[in-house]
Amino acid sequence: MSCEGCPSKGNCGKDQSTCGVENNPNNHIKNIVAIMSGKGGVGKSTITVMVAKALAKKGYKVGIMDADITGPSIPRLFSAENEQAYATKENYIIPVEVADGIKIMSLNFLMKNESDPVIWRGPVIAGVVKQFYTDVLWGDLDVLLIDMPPGTGDVALTIMQSLPVSGVLMVSTPQPMVSMIVAKAIHMCEQMHVPVYGVIENMAYLECPNCQEKIEFYDTAQLHQFFEDTKTKLYGTLPMLDLIRDLNTYAQYNDNQKEIVHDLIDSSVDQLIQDIGC
Repeated sequence: MSCEGCPSKGNCGKDQSTCGVENNPNNHIKNIVAIMSGKGGVGKSTITVMVAKALAKKGYKVGIMDADITGPSIPRLFSAENEQAYATKENYIIPVEVADGIKIMSLNFLMKNESDPVIWRGPVIAGVVKQFYTDVLWGDLDVLLIDMPPGTGDVALTIMQSLPVSGVLMVSTPQPMVSMIVAKAIHMCEQMHVPVYGVIENMAYLECPNCQEKIEFYDTAQLHQFFEDTKTKLYGTLPMLDLIRDLNTYAQYNDNQKEIVHDLIDSSVDQLIQDIGC
């Protein structure tokens, strides 16, 4: 296939003759950023939504591909769990568009009930992920965010081998065990020649509601060692906060609450924009 129109612009390290996915001529996606963590439960999907909202607020056209096929959570985080995706006469899929014009695609939009289990083997799941890129009418996007499943298995491998991923935003939490597993994901990116833009440490501290003292949950020396060992940079840290935990009720937040959420992620998103050259 031709590299023309591909976000990687031929710089992905893949062999052009064996590139595994055809670009949809109806789509013009400038940058694809995978949001990844080797570990589940670190808030990766929540951060994906926060990044998308911040990008949209800055005027960028944003989409989210929910690649966590067996455990999709993006629809609920947008309170869009009752929405459905539909097909065109040409068998393309129309993504669900939520507030701020963010386009999202998730397997749950194709399920009769969101609680129905997806009991598929790896190759089938990998095929669905490819279809979410080729068969969904994303249209014109500045950034497509891919909410990755945990780990370094079939889906992560398929996305990095077959999709023109510009780079990865890694999510971690400040525990030694989590950092070790996240390091595995970072080393996978290195081996796949996909750059890691930066790391967001989630649930890194707690701010006392009475005195506003910042209580950190990590050893600063260990954190610095992690970034030195993995040759990555820290985009920012996020607190344990009910406004982040309850992001699925964002539409009910008042202006001040929305601004608090935006301010927490804003500097990280500015760094991401600079790194992807958007």
